[in-house]
Amino acid sequence: MATRDRVKVAVVGASGYSGIEAVRILAAHPFVELSVLTSEHYAGREVADVYRHMAGVDLPPFEELRPDLLQGRAEIVLSCLPEKVGTPVLAEFVRSGIKVVDLSADFRLKDPAAYRTTYGVDHAAAHLLREAVYGLTEFHRPELREARLVANPGCYPTGALLALLPLIRRDLIEPSSIIIDAKSGTTGARRAASVEYLFAEVNENFRAYNVGNHRHVPEMEQEIGAALGRDIALLFVPHLLPITRGILTSIFMRPRRGTSESDVHAAFEASFAKSRFVRILKRGELPELRNVRATNFCELSYVLDKRSDTLLVITAIDNLGKGAAGQAVQNMNLMLGYDEAAGLLAAAPVP
Repeated sequence: MATRDRVKVAVVGASGYSGIEAVRILAAHPFVELSVLTSEHYAGREVADVYRHMAGVDLPPFEELRPDLLQGRAEIVLSCLPEKVGTPVLAEFVRSGIKVVDLSADFRLKDPAAYRTTYGVDHAAAHLLREAVYGLTEFHRPELREARLVANPGCYPTGALLALLPLIRRDLIEPSSIIIDAKSGTTGARRAASVEYLFAEVNENFRAYNVGNHRHVPEMEQEIGAALGRDIALLFVPHLLPITRGILTSIFMRPRRGTSESDVHAAFEASFAKSRFVRILKRGELPELRNVRATNFCELSYVLDKRSDTLLVITAIDNLGKGAAGQAVQNMNLMLGYDEAAGLLAAAPVP
């Protein structure tokens, strides 16, 4: 639809970190009415009773999720349910004509076998995998405008792919040389109790984790492989920062012989000239997490080091913003025919 009427939007799994971030963004969206919010833990409670920062905002209470819950009450749903939990319900929503943006990994991988290997179960709605549009907005706008099911990218893949796809599409790097070093705040681990994410474990500490077996690697390999036209194996090293939110990604790679700084700059300009949310920084400037905190923006810079024959690209995103709820709203805007930046242009709260 291309009208300015307020569209009814549901957020399922609304009490997790990405869910409540989606609620916060959508509550101020000029074209949205939040009609349904679900939470298995807090069904029947007011949002402000659980999240006091939402006090004073007119919101429906949390409800229990049922397959028939949205009939006549929402035209599109943002799903923040964990992997495997909501798949059958989301498939039913799509079948009944409700558009879906899924923030879990359930529809990102196109190959059911890859999903089974990564998540240990057969996919409960494998017939929808090929239809789902991968929602890296800057590279899939035409498909998103026609989509009824969108697989919102993971936070780590978003920070990495925004840096890599422009270079791969112009054949400026040696793909086999790519090393992705990423550092995330603790909200990337979701709102669940776990010893390794206790304050005493994270504070004044910094560590790598899941090296060689992180669940986002198949997603990155799929998208980079699609751009290359062949399979690729990536080295990805994630780290846990002692902060709440944000991802800083440093990517090291070997440039093709003859690649210049102007070639690299031209590749990023060509990819992001019409993108409201990717900031290509000036030479000498480097991304900082505080500049993208609680926003849908991505800061990006690069250094072509001739001495070591290495190209370094650095990105900064908010893992709950551009890495989750913000990008989901950006995709929702395109699906509904709105300006993709609607409701998303607030600046970061600095300092």
